[in-house]
Amino acid sequence: MAGVPLRSTLAAGAVALALTVTACGSSGRTVSGGSGDGVLVWALTQGSETTFRASAKEWNKAHPDRKIDIQFFQNDPYKQKLRTAVGAGNGPVLFENWGGGGLKSYVDAGKAADLTPELEKNPRWKNRIFPSVLRSTTFDGKIYGVPANGVQPVVLYYNKQLFKKAGARPPKSWEDLLALVKTFKAEGIAPLAMGGGSKWPDLMWLEYLVDRIGGPRAFADIAAGKKGAWSAPAIRKAAGMIRQLVEAGGFAKGFTSVSADTGQAEAQLYTGKAAMLLQGSWGYGTIRTGASKFVAEGHLGWTGFPAVKGGKGDVKNVVGNPANFYSVSAQASGKEKKTAVSYLKDGVYNDSYVDNLLKGGDVPPVKNLDAELKSADNPDWLSYVYGLTRDADSFQLSWDQALDPELGDALLTHLDQLFLGKISPKQFCAQMDRAAAK
Repeated sequence: MAGVPLRSTLAAGAVALALTVTACGSSGRTVSGGSGDGVLVWALTQGSETTFRASAKEWNKAHPDRKIDIQFFQNDPYKQKLRTAVGAGNGPVLFENWGGGGLKSYVDAGKAADLTPELEKNPRWKNRIFPSVLRSTTFDGKIYGVPANGVQPVVLYYNKQLFKKAGARPPKSWEDLLALVKTFKAEGIAPLAMGGGSKWPDLMWLEYLVDRIGGPRAFADIAAGKKGAWSAPAIRKAAGMIRQLVEAGGFAKGFTSVSADTGQAEAQLYTGKAAMLLQGSWGYGTIRTGASKFVAEGHLGWTGFPAVKGGKGDVKNVVGNPANFYSVSAQASGKEKKTAVSYLKDGVYNDSYVDNLLKGGDVPPVKNLDAELKSADNPDWLSYVYGLTRDADSFQLSWDQALDPELGDALLTHLDQLFLGKISPKQFCAQMDRAAAK
């Protein structure tokens, strides 16, 4: 998910700076536009944007001869823009990504630099990062990206005021969730908000349901390319439960036309138009920005995805993005690479960077943060996210990022059709098996 929408993906806003990129010279690329005098960095709007901007400003002030020029883009168009620019050899020096299959496609094409030698030369840098997070950017024993923001598990947010008014409790089971749909519809409130127009939020429902029904093995078979894996019982049942939820009126009216890049789904939650929202941890920052008083007064609740009766998956398992990552272009000049690596080593996850992430509700995947979590402005949220990811037996990377880009795109297209009722659960599975076989 682009999100996650890492997306989170991975989140919302409409900030894009003017930029012109041309390919020439011995390095295969030169950059103009923006500040015009720094190493070009591409990143996503909102989410951790405030931290990224503050970090760039701090770095540039301290290193006037090694500046970085960070530019931001909305989640949905970013993927294609990055793919086109990198493929043409005129992409940024540093680029934010989600790891997994998307990054591997750049690695296979020789477009992403191997950072292993730099990390090995600086063990304090490498050892501070959670090893489980680095796995998302490790291919054939080599590391091609380092985390740039916080862990991003997907959680179920809920409006405590609406729940109190309806005399309801957060769902612990799928049956509880369906009962809540009836409860809130009777109150004239949308049970669930979702930015379905962006497609990737749909994926969170499939990922969690498949895990709760079949456990991590179900997706492991898909990732391994096992023939017919998309038609496995866990996938078919999960697709059917999605249709069940849609047909029960579980989602807000018009959810399939709501963009996840606008913060509209989060706004429906905190304005009382919807009772719940399944979203990545980046949603907390969006909600806090849009309704700081709502959060400060304790009206925002959160919980894990409910269990499915008879399922094989542990209710503690989570899906989402272990983090978003920065990777270095293999086509950058030696000087550009040196500046980029220095920034990643000394400018990312330094004290002020970590403090800014925590202020925004992000939990960075670095060790020894207990004291910082307890003294932060929002300790309950931060401790919840930290504990959720620490205790999970399985933290599944968003499928559209774990799979190769072409199959990930096909997944979002067919899943959108499933939510819209244009295809049946059986047809969804068959279409995905065909896409995987290509």
